[in-house]
Amino acid sequence: MHASNLALQRKRYLSGILMAGLGSILFSGKAILIKLAFTYGANAETLLALRMLIALPLFWSIYWWQSRQQKMLPISWSDRSKVLLLGFLGYFLSSYLDFLGLQYISVGLERIVLYLTPTIVLLISYFVLQKTISRVQWAALIVGYLGVLTVFIQDANSTGSAAWLGMLLVFASACTYAVYMIGSGEMVRRVGSIRLVVYASTSSAFFSAIQALVYNPTDILEQASQIYWLSLVNASVCTVIPMLLIMIAINRIGSPLVAQAGILGPVSTIFMGWAVLSEPITWLQIGGMTLVMAAMWLLVRNDSNKQKPLESVNPNGFSDKDLLGS
Repeated sequence: MHASNLALQRKRYLSGILMAGLGSILFSGKAILIKLAFTYGANAETLLALRMLIALPLFWSIYWWQSRQQKMLPISWSDRSKVLLLGFLGYFLSSYLDFLGLQYISVGLERIVLYLTPTIVLLISYFVLQKTISRVQWAALIVGYLGVLTVFIQDANSTGSAAWLGMLLVFASACTYAVYMIGSGEMVRRVGSIRLVVYASTSSAFFSAIQALVYNPTDILEQASQIYWLSLVNASVCTVIPMLLIMIAINRIGSPLVAQAGILGPVSTIFMGWAVLSEPITWLQIGGMTLVMAAMWLLVRNDSNKQKPLESVNPNGFSDKDLLGS
């Protein structure tokens, strides 16, 4: 009996690692699809609206299925409004800034900058929430930003001053998402993970649709067929499916291990950028990526050493730190 339990635990662990790694890779594919869509003449406003509107019924299907599995307690209108605000910041504004930034920089630099989101959370916690930062965390911060600077030098050599604009937009996207992460930490315990994601996604879909209509009322209906196919893949394969994989993985192995498996994201993005978009891979880029991944490993290791294994997972099996690639 003991041997069978051990085998089951090992199976859950391995499947959790595989799901976390695959989810991270699929999330990273978003940047590739957006870059491809830009080549067909689409704009950031239309692409964001299509992504969220296609993903919305998929999210609500998950919510319907979850509500049949377990009863959900009612939430107050105050919490609803807070979730909608979080959705605006973390799913709409953050994604929009990211899409805009991708027009000017490589997918490799974009993914590496977004991968710094935990360090931004750390800095906000230090300067705004007056929380302490250990020496290991300070070291991770310095190493991480040196890595981004290294990769940025390569992009700047290729695209010139446009690289500055692109990196600033993507960094603003990471900052906005960091604010969302801090705000969602408390809300996920009251609202529940599934409901938080679905309501926040609904908020994002609403704002992105309004923005697209204001930008050009008919543009969303006048795209080339390739744009709609790319948006369908983006919404399903690179948004909803990896989110489900990450949620299940956190439930099986905990968020610290999932975060470590997330290292596959920047690596896969750089190689997908080379294979699909013909973006060069240089030793400078590899060196910068290695520094950033080392910094994230230090942060995750330092964080996981401070908490018990089950403390990183809320009762719904979903962490407020799981959607860094969205």
